[in-house]
Amino acid sequence: MTHVSVLKINLEALEHNFNFFKSKLKASTKFLGVVKAFGYGSDSVAVAKHLERIGTNYLAVAYAKEGVALRKAGIKLPILVLHPQPDQFALLIKNCLEPNLYNFKSLEVFVKVLSKNKLENYPIHIKFNTGLNRLGFVADDIPKIISILAANSSVKLASIFSHLAASEDLSEKAFTLSQINQFEQIANKVKKELGYTPMQHILNTSGVVNYSEAQFDMVRIGIGLYGFGNEEKTTNQLQSVVQLQSKISQIHTIKAGETVGYNRAFLSDKVIKTATIPVGHADGISRQQGNGVGYVYINNQKAFIVGNVCMDMLMVDVTAINCAEGDTVYIYKDQAHIEDLAAKQNTIPYELLTAISQRIERKVV
Repeated sequence: MTHVSVLKINLEALEHNFNFFKSKLKASTKFLGVVKAFGYGSDSVAVAKHLERIGTNYLAVAYAKEGVALRKAGIKLPILVLHPQPDQFALLIKNCLEPNLYNFKSLEVFVKVLSKNKLENYPIHIKFNTGLNRLGFVADDIPKIISILAANSSVKLASIFSHLAASEDLSEKAFTLSQINQFEQIANKVKKELGYTPMQHILNTSGVVNYSEAQFDMVRIGIGLYGFGNEEKTTNQLQSVVQLQSKISQIHTIKAGETVGYNRAFLSDKVIKTATIPVGHADGISRQQGNGVGYVYINNQKAFIVGNVCMDMLMVDVTAINCAEGDTVYIYKDQAHIEDLAAKQNTIPYELLTAISQRIERKVV
């Protein structure tokens, strides 16, 4: 009996989501697809190839090696590396990846590496901190940045950008608008002193939905591509790109007084049936889902997790479900299922998606 877990990746759904966000953009606005963290837990190569095929202008990853994997797969699009490390600069340059440089140390080291390799006009991106307080220069740094750029023909500023802290939360609208206004002032000052006009971008998925007037030259769509809009109305217009499936390995009859799983966490007070499924916390299914918190779908019915989630397996209550060993199990069925499980764990869909282990087979459909 085969009971291999598989993550199915629906490229038609991905394209639907791309087109949804594309429809909200001006004709001149470029589209950057974020494919970091294995494409938000899916398959970065499959996703990136399809995005390239359907007209995405840019891609973004977190680290250089993620970009290298895309280059090895034959992807030609410009790739922005959002958090490059200085010890990876040579690898980054070798693979024609474009770094986000967010402080003077990274900027100065990168310029030195370029000069050493006698390169000219290499595209870089400069990030400004407008309130997220994670990475980025501040407005007062502009004169020194311009001075470094002017003195080094090895670099060419491809874009300046910033990141919104709470674009999905309309109660924080005043703060978000202040970030956009601050970024616009920074961008105007950079353009004035630089002598040419780099691209500008600040909007993420929720930013496009809630602040479309601030598109500037490009937008960055991450979680939205994978089917989540950070609020119900938008998510309902998107399609689920991933679906995590497995199969029932074995069905047990548990008598009253018997326990199930590690630490005997579940004690049955009546006769029940349980199904064992070959997926566990090593596959990204949090132990927080155990003991009746999380659930899977079997034959369109919810089957709640019984006892603790094991490393490679979990058990669910199938007493009221007509099922057999080998039947398909939906660990993550769709957006609503993923969002509900995330809420039960006091987290967000991003965490559930990106936690899916790489040992789970990916299958493009």
